Amino acid sequence: MRSAEVIRKTNETAISVSVNLDGTGQSTCQTGIGFFDHMLDQLARHSLIDMSVQAKGDLHIDDHHTVEDVGIALGQALTRALGDKTGIRRYGHFRLAMDDTQVACALDLSARPFLVCNLPFTAAKIGTFDTELVREFFQALATHGGITLHIDLIHGLNSHHIAEAAFKSVARALREAVEADPRMAGQLPSTKGAL
Repeated sequence: MRSAEVIRKTNETAISVSVNLDGTGQSTCQTGIGFFDHMLDQLARHSLIDMSVQAKGDLHIDDHHTVEDVGIALGQALTRALGDKTGIRRYGHFRLAMDDTQVACALDLSARPFLVCNLPFTAAKIGTFDTELVREFFQALATHGGITLHIDLIHGLNSHHIAEAAFKSVARALREAVEADPRMAGQLPSTKGAL
């Protein structure tokens, strides 16, 4: 099984993340941030990656440290679960429509982290959740997951829909990228000989 667990403890957060890349999208996400838990559930469900996230953070300050550190731990868990990446598809892309919103995602499990995140939100907050934290999460995920990640809002009006479409489009692209490619069995999807 392609699975991994990461425990991250700092003076700001205590986080435990586990993933199973060959799952069915089951999730147990408890960060103390309701909207973020909802987004993590979407990420698991639509990527078909079983995911458990338990986080305790300094929410009395704000949500920033918790959201960023979950992204760090989740990126590290994905990297560990992928191993040397032999036999995977490596690339993934998806354009997702959700009501008024359409978001496109393209990614490469390249071990060369880079984020392009064009998500201009129409509101500063979704409930009590700062919309700028969506980018912070994806930055941490890309950096620590070794992912070249491009997320672009094609159009959209509702900030909740924009955020949710972004998480779902990343999930569907990730699902494609981590899948085993039967034509690549035993081979690394790179001419360099390493990823």
